[in-house]
Amino acid sequence: MRLIAQGVDPVRLSFLMALLRDAGIGCVLLDQHISAVEGGIGAFPRRLAVADEDWEHARRILQEAGEEAG
Repeated sequence: MRLIAQGVDPVRLSFLMALLRDAGIGCVLLDQHISAVEGGIGAFPRRLAVADEDWEHARRILQEAGEEAG
């Protein structure tokens, strides 16, 4: 797995996941349950990861959508 994006905005991360999944790229949102520990204040970024072999394609998809890719 390779990190493609990170952030504290759950709406943005959901959008990025939808973009990737629509392109047929599987992705995993890491640290999504940390809000239970942090109290929902957005102090810890969530990380979005894709398989190593999908990283280049995923990066292009996010760049075409005007999003930064890691």
